[in-house]
Amino acid sequence: MSTDVRLATLTSWHADWSGLRVAVLGLSMTGFSVADTLTELGADVLVLSESAEEEYARLLPVIGARLELGPLATVPAALSGFDPEVIIASPGFSPAHPVIRWAQESGIALWGDVELAWRVRDKVRRADGSSADWVLITGTNGKTTTTQLTASLLAEGGLRAAPCGNIGVPILDAVRDPEGFDVLVVELSSHQLWYLGLSSAEGELYPHASVCLNLADDHLVWHGSADAYRDAKATVYRNTRVACVYNKADAATRMMVEEAEVVEGARAVGFDLGIPGPSDLGVVEGLLVDRAFLDDRARSALELTTVADLERVGLAAPHIVQNILAASALARSLGIEPEAIHAALQSFRLDEHRIQVIARHAGITWVDDSKATNPHAAASSLRAYPGAIWVVGGDLKGVDIGELVASVGATARAAVVIGVERGSVVAAFERHAPTVPVFEVDAGETDHVMNRVVEIAAGIVEGEGTVLLAPAAASFDQFSGYADRGHRFAEAVRDWIDRGNADDSGRTPPTV
Repeated sequence: MSTDVRLATLTSWHADWSGLRVAVLGLSMTGFSVADTLTELGADVLVLSESAEEEYARLLPVIGARLELGPLATVPAALSGFDPEVIIASPGFSPAHPVIRWAQESGIALWGDVELAWRVRDKVRRADGSSADWVLITGTNGKTTTTQLTASLLAEGGLRAAPCGNIGVPILDAVRDPEGFDVLVVELSSHQLWYLGLSSAEGELYPHASVCLNLADDHLVWHGSADAYRDAKATVYRNTRVACVYNKADAATRMMVEEAEVVEGARAVGFDLGIPGPSDLGVVEGLLVDRAFLDDRARSALELTTVADLERVGLAAPHIVQNILAASALARSLGIEPEAIHAALQSFRLDEHRIQVIARHAGITWVDDSKATNPHAAASSLRAYPGAIWVVGGDLKGVDIGELVASVGATARAAVVIGVERGSVVAAFERHAPTVPVFEVDAGETDHVMNRVVEIAAGIVEGEGTVLLAPAAASFDQFSGYADRGHRFAEAVRDWIDRGNADDSGRTPPTV
């Protein structure tokens, strides 16, 4: 049997995977879940990684996989000598990576972990013998919040739902959970979607519902161009069976739906903060309403919750309301009643580092939105806190920050600039918002960056004000991740409060 013919048969956990030669690229949480799944299926697994956590390296031989550690800037002899029938890459491996290029030029099947999960999705079945429905969520911003929201709404409505994928729980772990689920709510990065775009017919997903929340330039270095990034995101809608949910305020997502190859009968369902038309969700006089999933949608609507109720639980920022509408559309497509949606929203709380108020002291509100790692996310935060002192900068990932500075950035009271690309950020203010005072933090040591940020920001505030950490950039230039960046900001704020007032006003004048 040829490799192509054999791979076409591997569409079930119960297929014959024994002896299949699979090379796994990368040994992170995702890579280990892939190796663990494949060894359980009986495949011959070789894991290649430039580095590995001690626990994963120790466990690989225990589960029956081999590990080759070393540089991957060129194709290692261990990989070519293994003659893999399939290569499964962790999402960090870009299309331009030498090993990925070699695999494609060699005609070797190239999968991501999501395709493998889809092929073995029937390991644990529901009572009626069917596999769990899949709901797919992507977008430049809001993916994790919407994934968590959707899972919460589904659970309140009585379904067993698992948020998984890019959210931090490998999708293969969810597929193999012995208790099983009714719905997998799958957050997908553009990297994972690029790999799905390579799928053969047998590996293509057929989700129940899908959404691209928004689109703005991001990860351009990884994808190579804005068009390639957009095309990867559009893959989320492919083969959707019931509901393609899109953002009416973002023309790119509408176009994705219009161009998508979907299952006949799948509906386009729009959402935005305006009055909804038939087949949409939106906001009417302070009410979040559904005009998509009811019989008389031409003349009536169903109330889901109110803006006032969301305000009471800290969920009323405009971009969070959009996430709620998108999640509600996905939940409604699975039959969740409005009453369950309202109840779930009363107990839902945002993650740390997502427009999180960390302190109010001496007239200053300190807000941590370290998760705003691109301009689109930072713009949403600045709109939620107009006139804030904006802490901005980091690794811009090849994205021009000028448009952000020219629009909402120009409304900031002042900017405190951090990161290795400070020069680009400062130059953007000089060109596009010259009236905004700009302060640079040139602290070279990670331990000192946020203390300096807080000292400068506290000295700028006159009367009451907000200091907003919304960097519009990745964090790895100075921190171990956005969470580390946010934690250090919060610690610096608490240290400043604990030290007491530096003068009668409680603020330290900035020195730059």
